[in-house]
Amino acid sequence: MTSTHDTPTDLFVGLTPDRVLDAVEASGLETTAGCFPLNSYENRVYLVGLADGGRVIAKFYRPGRWTRAQIAEEHGFLDDLAAAEIPVCGVVRFPDGETLKAAEGVPYALFEYRPGRAVGDPDDVLLERVAMMAARIHAVGERRPFSARRTLGADDWIRRPADTLLASALLPAHLRGRYRDAAARIADAADARLDGLTPLRVHGDLHRGNLLLNDGVLQVLDLDDACTGPAVQDLWLMLSGTPAERSRQLAVLLEGYERFRPFDRRELAALDVLPAMRRIHYAGWIARRWHDPLFPRTWPTYAEPDFWAQEVGELEAIAAGLPPRPRAPGDLLADADADSGAVRAGRDEDAWSEELTDKDYFWDLD
Repeated sequence: MTSTHDTPTDLFVGLTPDRVLDAVEASGLETTAGCFPLNSYENRVYLVGLADGGRVIAKFYRPGRWTRAQIAEEHGFLDDLAAAEIPVCGVVRFPDGETLKAAEGVPYALFEYRPGRAVGDPDDVLLERVAMMAARIHAVGERRPFSARRTLGADDWIRRPADTLLASALLPAHLRGRYRDAAARIADAADARLDGLTPLRVHGDLHRGNLLLNDGVLQVLDLDDACTGPAVQDLWLMLSGTPAERSRQLAVLLEGYERFRPFDRRELAALDVLPAMRRIHYAGWIARRWHDPLFPRTWPTYAEPDFWAQEVGELEAIAAGLPPRPRAPGDLLADADADSGAVRAGRDEDAWSEELTDKDYFWDLD
């Protein structure tokens, strides 16, 4: 992140349809009057019609979130994946060869339009295909590192988001101490589990909402959350259901993954903390964007004290269930009941099986 303080320009108030079309035409493409907003909360994304009958995606990045160097690394990773014939929405270059411009102070880029339909509930066939795709992405990702983008870890995914939430008016004052303590325990557990794992460029947010099917081809969307991290980050979001179901799904994922790339079983030790990391990161993101009117309208429960009372209690249960030392890989595969502190707290369906809604089928989260 470039700053913990957002400026008024991050509300996209000057981004009118005419300016969107002007920005696209700066690439040398002639547009029609068609400019349709796509689901996106962090950024603003539009499907723009072209005079030749084609379409292009125009993505306007929220100002202050990423540096130019970080966005350039996102685009570079996309180029690398496209060169390896991995089906992604490739970035479109402007006449001067650049991939990033600015309109009214808002950075933007253009991407290829790839039609498709959302994937359904993950069966074994889909799990295997996603795992093979993740392995191919990682085979490209390990060729060279990111230098500017974030590294998956407790600081950026737990400690800083928790600080943002604690400093906001969303979390009731009488719950802040408990939230701080639970987040700190989860952060320490994350440190212990992620330490020593092999880092590489990963997608970072590989869930069903970022996958499309088109004539049988599985397509990958949205590298906005691409980061440096372990391979398991691009697998665990496909797990769902009961502990036994997740254990079986994990075996399918690993079998598919290892058709293209070896998987380090030590990474499985992070499975009991990754959902809590995402949950705290998500809460911090909403707190940081609460000044954007779109957020209170979309997540009104985050303004309710009862929501936070339940949230704090559940995080405390997760923290209490995390063993001080990571579980051995063999235990994680052999014991279907040993993969989440949230399971022992009786809320495995909440932690792992959240139903995807329209808000999940977007280009970017955070």
